[in-house]
Amino acid sequence: MSKQVWDPCSILSPVPAVLATVRDQSGKDNVLTIAWCGTVSSNPPMVYISVRKERFSHHMLKESGEFVINLTTERLLRAADYCGVRSGRNEDKFAAAGLHKEEASKVSAPLIKESPVNIECRVTEVLELGSHDMFLARVEAVDVDESLLDEKGRLMLEKANLIAYAHGSYFPLGEAIGSFGWSVKKK
Repeated sequence: MSKQVWDPCSILSPVPAVLATVRDQSGKDNVLTIAWCGTVSSNPPMVYISVRKERFSHHMLKESGEFVINLTTERLLRAADYCGVRSGRNEDKFAAAGLHKEEASKVSAPLIKESPVNIECRVTEVLELGSHDMFLARVEAVDVDESLLDEKGRLMLEKANLIAYAHGSYFPLGEAIGSFGWSVKKK
């Protein structure tokens, strides 16, 4: 296999395409699309989102110290794309994208009703990292649509039709082709 060497760039793919929701201290809400997010710790459960300093939601995140990560599905694809190319400075993106708010149980930022999984987060640290600030956060609560639970209460996330983002395009997550530890299980 022949390879080219490229200059350093942000090419890690795929990444989740999620809708983050925020509320500032005056009660104004906004929703923005985030592809730079992920898990940083399982105990305690912690995540991060990275946001450009010039984005409208940046000051809201700094002020409130809270946000919700709303997982996106194929059904939410148009809304996710729309909220990534429009600014909350100019319009109510919830209304424009046809999204409905629900109150969270632990943080002030709203949940997106149409999202099957909402992760309520409280910021513990903000790292200034060049073009983006990384908001490290503790997971305070996870809200899960009951239709994704099996009879034993186990999460069946494959039923959600989640999407991912890779190099400018959105992709559906397909059928599972393995599971953790399958390569070493005895037959």
